[in-house]
Amino acid sequence: MATQSPPIVSIQSPKDVSLSEIEAELRQIWQSYGTAGESGDSPSAVRATTFSLVVYEPEETQQLLAALGYYSGPIDGIAGPRLFSAIKAAQKAYELPKTGKADEILKAKLREEYAAKLAQGETSKRDGYSADMEGAGIADAIAAANPCRIIALFPTAGEDQGVSAQVSASCPVQKHSQNTLVCCEYITLKGTNAALERVSGLISELMIGELPKFIWWKATPDPDYPLFKRLASLSNSVIIDSSTFRHPEEDISQVLTLMGQGTPIADLNWRRLAPWQELTAEAFDPPERRAVLHEVDKVTIDYEKGNQAQALMFLSWLASRLQWRPDSYQKEGGDYDIRRVNFTASNGRPVEAELAGIPVADTGEVTGDLISLRLGSTNMEADCCTVLCSETTGCMRMEAGGGAQSCRIQQVSPLFDQKTEQLLSQQLQRWGREMLYEESLAVTEQVLKLGN
Repeated sequence: MATQSPPIVSIQSPKDVSLSEIEAELRQIWQSYGTAGESGDSPSAVRATTFSLVVYEPEETQQLLAALGYYSGPIDGIAGPRLFSAIKAAQKAYELPKTGKADEILKAKLREEYAAKLAQGETSKRDGYSADMEGAGIADAIAAANPCRIIALFPTAGEDQGVSAQVSASCPVQKHSQNTLVCCEYITLKGTNAALERVSGLISELMIGELPKFIWWKATPDPDYPLFKRLASLSNSVIIDSSTFRHPEEDISQVLTLMGQGTPIADLNWRRLAPWQELTAEAFDPPERRAVLHEVDKVTIDYEKGNQAQALMFLSWLASRLQWRPDSYQKEGGDYDIRRVNFTASNGRPVEAELAGIPVADTGEVTGDLISLRLGSTNMEADCCTVLCSETTGCMRMEAGGGAQSCRIQQVSPLFDQKTEQLLSQQLQRWGREMLYEESLAVTEQVLKLGN
């Protein structure tokens, strides 16, 4: 059973301030609450001095939901249970299917209602969403597990009117420490990209002193974007999520450019591959199977159609571990968007790999999740066939492709800690270069160059 995060109490709702007043307003919050527990009526609250997290959030859904009263959590760009519940509440109000996912239809409805309220001179909040009711008391995992300073950057479209700022503070309630709350403070900055660039020096100054600094860049990282370059140069780790890439192969190439420049990159989508990698390694742990590992020369990977990043990274990880050299990369397309990669193994044996994007009616929260994979051999005497799958149908498809070979079959169970907010929470516990990720992406780079 998944462990729930502790509930969060807000001690300062979002407050509009000028850029020059940000630090003073935050100090005022902690001065006010630092002595709140002296009477014994309520616990005191102190600011966290752990690290700074800058979130670049080009997605407007959270802002619109908050302005219209569907969302009551902090405006931090973090897609946690509260935001999913708010999305469902809005979908219910607009009589849309309650998927918890913000598609273009919902966004259009939100923009329309927000524009209408602005025209009427008000953006009063409506009833219909309760974090405690719909969120079942699960607070945003980031603030709960990692109290810190979050600086959320929201680029806006339209006329450049400078940068607006808000400050707020929320505290996870820990049962073992009821006398003092260690809290997360939020700084929200909104403006056009040009306006945010102009205040990049201020953003840098708001990142706390000598403490670790993380950048969660929720867009394709652009090596030529001045704001990104400045923030990345100051950070211990730039966190991305390749499952959100609209043009996966082009965007991965951007990531490779950054890595070549020495930028420390951490990809949450890479973390989602951990159970697949672990079960693959485990399948060849027995001595008799380890001895025939070099016989593997056929690889089939199925993933949810829409983003091939996970499939490419898993294949590259496998190739890097087994020392396969990429020879060719072909895109056949079709309903399954078939891609074929040919390798040469260290023993000279040719290896064929097929990546297939499977159309699915109900996609999960992550675009491009692996569905199943099969490792086999043209040597029918080799006992190396291995099938991993996340669904029974995936197992059946891969097993049927095994022919006369008997395969070792294992199912990859869904993991709670593979959700974005949990992966991010874990990533904030580490920083620096990830060598296995870099080695695998080096193979991805070789593959992509063959396809150009």
